Amino acid sequence: MATKLPEAPRVGMVSLGCPKNLVDSERILTKLRSDGYAMSPDYAGADVVLVNTCGFLDSAKEESLEAIGEAIAENGRVIVTGCMGKEAEVIRQRFPNVLAVTGAHQYEEVVGAVHEAAPMPPSPFVNLVPDAGLKLTPRHYSYLKISEGCNHRCAFCIIPSLRGDLVSRRPDAILREAEKLVEAGTKELLVISQDTSAYGVDIRKEPRMWKGQEVVPHMTDLARELGKIAPWVRLHYVYPYPHVDHVIPLMAEGLVLPYLDIPFQHASPSVLRSMKRPANEAKVLERLKNWRSIAPDITIRSTFVVGFPGETEADFQYLLDWLDEAQLDRVGAFRFEPVEGASANDLPGAVPEEIKEERYARIMEKTAAISAAKLQAKVGRTLEVIVDEVDPEGGATGRSQADAPEIDGQVFLRDAGHLKQGDIIQVEIEDADEHDLYGAPVAG
Repeated sequence: MATKLPEAPRVGMVSLGCPKNLVDSERILTKLRSDGYAMSPDYAGADVVLVNTCGFLDSAKEESLEAIGEAIAENGRVIVTGCMGKEAEVIRQRFPNVLAVTGAHQYEEVVGAVHEAAPMPPSPFVNLVPDAGLKLTPRHYSYLKISEGCNHRCAFCIIPSLRGDLVSRRPDAILREAEKLVEAGTKELLVISQDTSAYGVDIRKEPRMWKGQEVVPHMTDLARELGKIAPWVRLHYVYPYPHVDHVIPLMAEGLVLPYLDIPFQHASPSVLRSMKRPANEAKVLERLKNWRSIAPDITIRSTFVVGFPGETEADFQYLLDWLDEAQLDRVGAFRFEPVEGASANDLPGAVPEEIKEERYARIMEKTAAISAAKLQAKVGRTLEVIVDEVDPEGGATGRSQADAPEIDGQVFLRDAGHLKQGDIIQVEIEDADEHDLYGAPVAG
């Protein structure tokens, strides 16, 4: 028996106003057509109707309102876009049943509204790309990029010259992507950017509608909404701005994993100044203490650069002493290397390679000891673990909430042959070493 393919939803379009509006309509329809939607020449055959409005003159606004009214009367399922979208309250007051209202040039928002109003039926026969997109990671975890570029000008970094200044994605687009990823099997969202804490500073006055509510483009608001979508949400590349304090209660509530990846880079005030980074290491220690009082299981991971130009033995010892106090859970270190185009290359006081190596060995020894003690303290506890891999011999490898994939430790499990990749389970920790934990699934 032949397989009958599902029919694609049909979209009708009423385009008003100037040629620029017409081009916008063409772009919207082109994207919808590429997504598999069919076009309808009339109201009767449309699953949803788009009205692209003009708002230049009062007469044009009235014409737009009349067109919206006609579309609602003839079809009932209407999405409004275009110039008059700036007057959403006026439109909703007159036509409370419109499905969505978006402004001019907001192509992604319009297309998203259509996807929500008239979802495309899944079909492996015609969908060349799954809803969640093509992935290079296992199905159960996904990286979610929330912005591009960076506004910092750190002396050792050339990312702004490669990627430009910060450009934040719209919160509704991020949340829509997150939802698709979770629907496709993702259990853990790893939020990434060049500077996650700065998310939204470029679009801070542009809240977006999501599930009938406004979402402000701000790290805290975004993290809260993501926590409602995915079982695990992990934040990476978080600069310790003051507003990061507001994310910690979300961790205590269980909305976001108690994990922060903060690129401190150093602790010595003089080195931080040379790096052109904030240099308030004492206040950071106070904040770490406060974060731990709110979310006792919080894991802090960071990276540090050793051998930066001008770094003295006193500077390096300052860093080691600071690490003793900070007691960071996960630490990575890098030997400074000149990168073409970085301003640090011109700084005096180059550190000899042999001293870089010696300092690198010392910091890794220090942080390994701290890690070993922290992991040993988890022996006897029951922790939540996500399963990454199950082996044929009945064992499995997973990660606790304190472990990001590829960069942190693992949890090695025995008696785990009944598990499958992506399971989130309770594990009794039986042993530990410098970097990893060992245990067994809790029965039941």
